[in-house]
Parts: sequence; C-alpha cells; structure tokens
Amino acid sequence: MRAALAAVRPAGEVVPSPNIWHWPAVYEVENRAQDADGALWTALREAFDWGGRDVVDVGCGDGFHLPRFAVDAASVVGVEPHPPLVERARERVAGIGGVSVARGPAQRLPLPDASADLVHARTAYFFGPGCEPGLAEADRVLRPGGVLAVVDLDGEAEPYGPWLCSDEPGYRPERVRAFFEEQGFALRRVTALWRFERRADLEAVLRIEFSAAVAERAIAATPGLELPVGYRLHTRAKPSGLLLP
Repeated sequence: MRAALAAVRPAGEVVPSPNIWHWPAVYEVENRAQDADGALWTALREAFDWGGRDVVDVGCGDGFHLPRFAVDAASVVGVEPHPPLVERARERVAGIGGVSVARGPAQRLPLPDASADLVHARTAYFFGPGCEPGLAEADRVLRPGGVLAVVDLDGEAEPYGPWLCSDEPGYRPERVRAFFEEQGFALRRVTALWRFERRADLEAVLRIEFSAAVAERAIAATPGLELPVGYRLHTRAKPSGLLLP
C-alpha cells in the first residue's frame, strides 16, 4: 500500500512511503528479492550506460541501489528526504569511494546545475501528474545529453498491478502512462522476478505493500517463493543542443 501514489501532492510536500518508512527491515528483504534475474538493471543499462558517469539516485531510501551504481560510475549521490533513511544509507555506503548521501526532496535537489549524467528514481516520487516540480529539478541537475530514468510498478501488468489498483482506487495506470508520454518519455515495460528465500519473507513483504484484505488475496494467489512483477521504465534525455523550429 503506497500513500505516495496520490495523483497530486502540494508543492514541497514530502509524501511518506509507508512500507520502507515503517518497516525498513522487511523492506530490505523485499529489495533483496526484487529483480532476482537482473531484468531491470539490464533494461536500465541499455537505456543509458552510466559507466564512468555521474549518477544521482532520487528517493534512494536506505541506499540499497547505491553500491550497484558505484561499481562503475564515476560518482554516485543518493538523495532522500527521510532522516532515518538518510542515516541508514550513509551507513550502507560508508567506505565506498565516490558515493555520498544528501538529505532533500525531489522538488529541491541539493545539487548544482548540470552536475549529473543519470538521474534515477525507482518507485519514488515520480508517480504521474503532480510530479512536474521533480521533473524540472531533474532537468536542472542533468547535463545536456543526460537521462532521467523513472522505474515504477506497472499497474496494468498482472498479477501485481491489479492488487496495487485495488488498494489505490484513485490511481489510474493508463493516466500515468499517458502523462509520461506527454512529457516526452520513452516507455519500456519490464517483467522482473521477485524471488524469496523463505515463504514467511514473501508473506511479510506483501503485508507491508498492501492492505490486509488485498495482502491475503495476493498471498493466496502466490504459491511458492517467486512472483513476477511488471514495471515501467520511463526515460527522457535532456537535449544536448539548440532545438531549431
């Protein structure tokens, strides 16, 4: 269940992410289970190769993805508004060269103009109409030719999407898809496999993502330890030169 899926948020407001804010230990289990075969990472790399480039991870949470980017990026900055998660992220990346974590919202990134080649956001802030201030901030921070990559759950993809929509009746995935298209983003749909080590972990994760009734329905419909989950990868490059009429 994600309160952050509200279609419109007041300017400057930080919308809580109830899963990781309230259950960071369970969310760590979820992060480790997600994308077990690397489908999202492959799609992201094909959209923009960040090797030797400067990366910003917006809404980085407790920094789970920062070490992965740091393997071959020139630098990595995680930006997160929630102070406890900022501290957890800093602890995670302590000792990893070229990686830092800053506190701030997507609407006011604490970074200089034209300082990044890739701005990445995964299931954070960019949920469709209402995220325009964050889009403008990403463009400010990107260098010409840089890319904003938004990874979000696909509300139109079975089985996870309908569960998500059941808990968020105001969320219209087709409207979100149209919004990003109107904003000039390319769309790639990706199916990622969530793979858990224990059945109890799978059930615990579904219970922090959904209301009690939807979680029990999802658990009953998910035998074993694996779950396919659909994502949307939206990408938009910042123009590298003057656009002539």
